Amino acid sequence: MVTPLLDHQAEEEVGAASNCLVSAERTLETEISGLSAVRAALKDGLAGPFQQTFDLIQKSMGRVIVTGIGKSGHIGTKIAASLASTGTPSFFVHASEASHGDLGMITEHDVVLALSWSGETQELAGIVSYTRRFKVPLVAITSRQDSTLGNAADIVLKLPSVAEACPHGLAPTTSALIQLAIGDALAVALLEGRGFTAQDFRVFHPGGRLGASLKTAKDIMHSGERLPLVAESTPMSDGLVLMTQRGFGVLGVTDELNQLIGIITDGDLRRHVSSNLLEKTAGEIMTRSPKSVAPDTLSASILELVNSLSITSVFVIEDGRPVGIVHLHDLLRVGVA
Repeated sequence: MVTPLLDHQAEEEVGAASNCLVSAERTLETEISGLSAVRAALKDGLAGPFQQTFDLIQKSMGRVIVTGIGKSGHIGTKIAASLASTGTPSFFVHASEASHGDLGMITEHDVVLALSWSGETQELAGIVSYTRRFKVPLVAITSRQDSTLGNAADIVLKLPSVAEACPHGLAPTTSALIQLAIGDALAVALLEGRGFTAQDFRVFHPGGRLGASLKTAKDIMHSGERLPLVAESTPMSDGLVLMTQRGFGVLGVTDELNQLIGIITDGDLRRHVSSNLLEKTAGEIMTRSPKSVAPDTLSASILELVNSLSITSVFVIEDGRPVGIVHLHDLLRVGVA
């Protein structure tokens, strides 16, 4: 039997959980509204400055120097990291440290991207003054065009005034999110404008699972004498020996031009089990038009293919000819699976 005290405690716990979810939903709705406001601004007054910033950075011979303080500074470090990892050389300079020697990191060839929601951040004074003195292009990300920062900047990315998710309207929540969003939009636009490819991305991300997923088929494939290949006329008695020796669980079947025309898997063998299996030829057993990948196919894409088809090996084809084979174990070995 539940005592009145325990019953009351249970009701309080349920009420607290309900309030927690209501708060979370309200926060997300508020921040979604903020993102929608930025999207609307991009179709209006923000479009021109955004294009100007894009063009400025595209033509720059230097780096993008991102700066800010507080929450804007934290967002700035992420924007700098995103730019740097997607082909736009960039780093973060702390606004306070700038006035204590770090201004020497900035050259006249750079572009400074300064974040301040109010545009009145005192700690930015040193770096803003430095850009004006040495004619370093200054782009402001702020909500106030007529602020000290806005008036000093060459280009102002004026973000719309939005409600903070904080019920007191004090903690930067929605404002920080839309600063990050406009930074991401700029980084992606520059990435696409430069034609930055997945292979370029790999150069800056060699480690971890991401680095593994950016390896290509030619990086991990087996080739040469390791390939389990037979001619269409090869007796299955010989084909099974080769299939066992190579250890990939498959045989590739080629024509007189060395084009891959079929594949033999364990499943094909089971479907053709009979007393005369060994007397048949590879051409009689094979499945035609097998799935294959190109040498530059990303390992992550190969993993998706083998998973979707429930297979363990796939041939790598160049100009119709098999040049390699990738096994599921190879994907495990490099860490993509």
